[in-house]
Amino acid sequence: MDHNHTHDHGHDHEHNHSHESLEESGWKSNWKLLISLSILLIMLVLEYGFKYVPTLAINLSIYITAYLLAGYNVLYLAFVNAKRFDIFNEFFLMTVATIGAFSIGSFSEGVAVMVFYSIGEWFQDLAVNNAKKSIKALLNVRPNEVSLIANGTTTTVDPNKVIIGDRIQVKVGEKVALDGILATEQSSFDTAALTGESTPKSIHKDGVVLAGMINLNHVSEITVTALFKDSKLSKILEMVQDASSRKSKTHLFISKFAKIYTPIVFIFALLVCFVPYFFAESYEFQTWFYRSLVFLVISCPCALVISIPLGYFGGIGFASRNGILFKGSNFLDVISNIQVLVMDKTGTLTKGVFTVQKVVTNTLSEKEFIQLVAAIESQSTHPIAKAITAYAQTQSIESLAIDSTEEIAGHGLKSLVEGKEVLVGNVKLLQKFNITFPNEIEHIPFTTIVVAINKVYAGYITIADEIKPDALEAIKHIQSLNIQTVMLSGDKQTVVTEVAKTLGISEAYGDLLPEDKVAKVQAYKNAGKRLAFVGDGVNDAPVVALADVGIAMGGLGSDATIETADIVIQNDQPSKILTAIHIGKITKTVVWQNITLALVVKIVVLILGAGGIATLWEAVIADVGVALLAILNAVRIQHKTLK
Repeated sequence: MDHNHTHDHGHDHEHNHSHESLEESGWKSNWKLLISLSILLIMLVLEYGFKYVPTLAINLSIYITAYLLAGYNVLYLAFVNAKRFDIFNEFFLMTVATIGAFSIGSFSEGVAVMVFYSIGEWFQDLAVNNAKKSIKALLNVRPNEVSLIANGTTTTVDPNKVIIGDRIQVKVGEKVALDGILATEQSSFDTAALTGESTPKSIHKDGVVLAGMINLNHVSEITVTALFKDSKLSKILEMVQDASSRKSKTHLFISKFAKIYTPIVFIFALLVCFVPYFFAESYEFQTWFYRSLVFLVISCPCALVISIPLGYFGGIGFASRNGILFKGSNFLDVISNIQVLVMDKTGTLTKGVFTVQKVVTNTLSEKEFIQLVAAIESQSTHPIAKAITAYAQTQSIESLAIDSTEEIAGHGLKSLVEGKEVLVGNVKLLQKFNITFPNEIEHIPFTTIVVAINKVYAGYITIADEIKPDALEAIKHIQSLNIQTVMLSGDKQTVVTEVAKTLGISEAYGDLLPEDKVAKVQAYKNAGKRLAFVGDGVNDAPVVALADVGIAMGGLGSDATIETADIVIQNDQPSKILTAIHIGKITKTVVWQNITLALVVKIVVLILGAGGIATLWEAVIADVGVALLAILNAVRIQHKTLK
């Protein structure tokens, strides 16, 4: 089936018309519908209230104006589809039925059908646009200017103009625009936008620096190795687009329903017109043609089309109040049916903030040990160092004077403190100086800082990213819904395994690059699983796009992921994933109640219409009645409370 079927317009999450800006989604942009509704009401008051009947020409011109204003979109879509020999959709059915109503002189009914349908469509537009308005637009994560160094001076240029071999300057706090090699001795970079991991990376001369990294500690010079369009970041953004185009669209019930319902209705209308010829004593073509047209008008699925978007409108509103933004009504459907929930670790299940977990000392007291280590780490801007100095402050430990400190690249720091030589760093630092330390330190599943004083092992500190307080409870409840939980991360496998064990997640994969995450998600999809992915870094955006439903942790999440996601959780709480699933299920129940109600009423009135008992107005009133009940049912969602 063609993914771009025009009749899916209005039932797809991309439902905002491209020529309308989001701000125009109110009544202002619907002035045509407003005028049409006003004309209809005025004419009905004149006709039924004042018994005023204008001439046929005046009547026709007024009603045709109202009809075109309310129904131009439907007529256009019916025409476009008919050109492709696709006549079995609600647009074509409504066009035939309303033109039929005009042909038998039922002008107001024909206009009413279009007006009610357009109001339903407007409600759906409003639902999607309200959710979209709350969501930040995609911010171009690539810088739009760069400081180029030429002949000893720096000039600001467009990054597209920089060629391979040029040298650029990146100030502290600035985002790197192009991939390259570090020409400065050493600098620290925040790589969270690319890896999703919060530990900054210390890069030394001739080390690789990628676009999207943020320079943290001093002005750096970089020799460019790839053009702007070929940077790793550009590739990630391209992967997002590719993944988006590979995402299959979720068709809402009504579009599938129209494919079956419409041909049946057309066949019945023909039968109503011609079959009585063989049975009726005095067959009058005019009478039975009128009845078949009444049958067609009645069969217009207006109440159905209104009641469905309204149910979703309620669900989207309910979710917004709970800090969850759904970008389209169909995602409420999808989230209620997922079989696998894939989650990123850092920023999704953990806070992405390092804290001291445990202090183990050999000879010194814990206070002296922390005082010594914090004094040395205060010389560094690394987040792990900051975590130790912050811990010392909370323990109200005063600082010590340091005589000298030198950094040993990739290992740690060597300092002189009150005549003692102190080494603070990873296990490789102690191995480098041939210092023996307990064997189990190498197997600790967290970041470990080991300390030696005068070439003797003195203790260690473990530092970890804290698990979010509601993560354990959320995972437990999600698993109780028979949803398989999987964790993917760019972090070390030992850390990932430890977090998964704490949270009770059965499958956890570490050491993954963005493309590895895409491959894992694709594997689940190939196995036929309906899958949701939750993430927050730019590197998660391709996976978010590929999943059946992509969820972004919005509070701290990257703009690219928020834009690609179908659902955005504004406050970063994992428990909101569970809330989103519940809201999806509640909405689905209400929508199916509305569908059942609309169909039952529709079938009853169709039978009465075919028998000549119901007239056009009774059909329209039945439609409006059902729509009102559906509205009340949808409003009910807004007043529900979550258990």
